[in-house]
Amino acid sequence: MKYITLLCDGMADIPIEKLNGKTPMEVADKPNMDSLAKDSEIGMVRTIPVGMDAGSDVANLSVIGYNPKKYYSGRSPLEALSMGIAMDLDDISFRCNLVTLSEEQDKYQDKVILDNSASDISTAEATVLIRDLVAYLSKECSLHEDLGSVSNELSSDILAVGKYEFYTGLGYRHILIERKGDLVKLAPPHDILQKIIKDYLPSHLILRNMMVKSYDFLNNHPVNIARRDRGLNPANSIWFWGSGTKPTLPSFMDTFGLKGIIFSATDLLKGIARGLDMDILTVSGANGGLDTNYEGIANASVKALVEDGYDFVYLHMEAPDELSHQGDLKKKILAIEYIDERILPIILRGLKEAGEDFRILILPDHATPISLRTHTADPVPYMIYDSRMKNSGCRSFTEKNASSFEVLVEPGHKLVERFFVD
Repeated sequence: MKYITLLCDGMADIPIEKLNGKTPMEVADKPNMDSLAKDSEIGMVRTIPVGMDAGSDVANLSVIGYNPKKYYSGRSPLEALSMGIAMDLDDISFRCNLVTLSEEQDKYQDKVILDNSASDISTAEATVLIRDLVAYLSKECSLHEDLGSVSNELSSDILAVGKYEFYTGLGYRHILIERKGDLVKLAPPHDILQKIIKDYLPSHLILRNMMVKSYDFLNNHPVNIARRDRGLNPANSIWFWGSGTKPTLPSFMDTFGLKGIIFSATDLLKGIARGLDMDILTVSGANGGLDTNYEGIANASVKALVEDGYDFVYLHMEAPDELSHQGDLKKKILAIEYIDERILPIILRGLKEAGEDFRILILPDHATPISLRTHTADPVPYMIYDSRMKNSGCRSFTEKNASSFEVLVEPGHKLVERFFVD
């Protein structure tokens, strides 16, 4: 038996007036998902445990089969793991986003967060900004009396200011490590879009001061001047969030007896893969955006299952979530349609031609309503298709239809017990 999880990040939504009270899942043309739904187990699953933040980190751990309340230690440590960053048990990792803040207000605390990804800034531009910023911060010795000695660049990937090490990542996503630090509660930038940042700034004085000084330096950086000229949002501030400690996760193979591989364009899911001793599926041109290499992802998945001996492929498709954060309804619908049109047929055909029995789990990790532009912790729809069986499914895979079956899997990490069935 072969298993495929098709994780459509942030696909679920709430009724939208512009769509006559329907959701993107309802209006999207997705004949392949809807055809499978007719012969699938359909229901709802609570991927976010009550009391936990509605993050992709928590949700994906649930979907893969790990109880977040037991294994979750923070978001950024998982990304640090993906990047090969060594952490000790008393180190703290932070996500360091490049974001866009409003420019009208004089005081930093009065500014509004406009864009959590700075128009999805390129890795090349972001790397220049982070490196130049750290060089600037290294000269600013008044951040805090406990900052420690300022050090020079440690390697091609690490820049340090005292005990704070910056690691450049992909796009707007970067990492800060505080050696021998303390956990700090911080606000995810995508949760506070269009809000004044005053009430969301860290109480941690050094982090706060680095953020303030980052705006002073970045707002008129040549990279951002050029971005404005091209009609793009400037990456004019860093934003720290997602703090956590070194994770400890048991092997996926030891837990489920399956050889697994994960595809994702994000360091978060790659970090989860490394933590679970799963392999990472690399696909040329697969960038996680609307223009990702869908066919390449699908063909690589079939090869992994049919030729390379894997039992389980976990496909993380990020675009619906990113477009929800951007508030782009048209493109969110298109992202759902592309997944249906350019991923599913290739996988179904490849496994059938190989004579493999297979099960497919399709679901979002969480809802990301366009109207909110952030995640919610509400249960999400799922469907499990088994190539050997016929079930009493429904005409289409939507939030409304899934909830009509009155099936709620809770806690969410128990869903794999319904999925991993021989």
